[in-house]
Amino acid sequence: MSTTSGKLVVITGPSGVGKGTLLRKFLAKYPDTYFSVSATTRAPRPGEIDGQDYYFVSTEKFQAMIQANELLEWAEFAGNFYGTPRDPVVTQVAASRLVILEIELAGARQVRTTYPQACQIFIAPPSLAELERRIRLRGQDSEPAISRRLERAKIELEAAHEFDYQIINEDLDVALRGLEGIVC
Repeated sequence: MSTTSGKLVVITGPSGVGKGTLLRKFLAKYPDTYFSVSATTRAPRPGEIDGQDYYFVSTEKFQAMIQANELLEWAEFAGNFYGTPRDPVVTQVAASRLVILEIELAGARQVRTTYPQACQIFIAPPSLAELERRIRLRGQDSEPAISRRLERAKIELEAAHEFDYQIINEDLDVALRGLEGIVC
């Protein structure tokens, strides 16, 4: 990676677009990248590890983090709070590392205000029909949940133009090369 100074990269896009898969491939290829761990008030899912997948905190602790300005961004989603602890991000960027945040649209908009020098990338599906197919293939959601995700995706897709770059995740290897071309 040719980065000599730190850089903050914000990645967002609709649920099911393949952000996690794309980032896992990127991080495997560039292990020196710092992937920011978010804090959340939701309960851990089976197999999730505190401090690795998320920082699992109480609602009271999360509210205290908001009040103390310890979060770079935060949002409420599906009845739980999610946010990015500020200090680890700032510390890693200052240490000349590439830092990646994978966050929701609302959080990306907040980062645009609180850290305007961040590079913002929107990951889009090739089509809404393909996004629906991917969500259904995961087999994790009920019909009402799928409908909610698709309605939310339409809103998120309308905001894609707000981002510095857009990557259409039709072919994972092509999307990975696109991400590399932007951040490396």
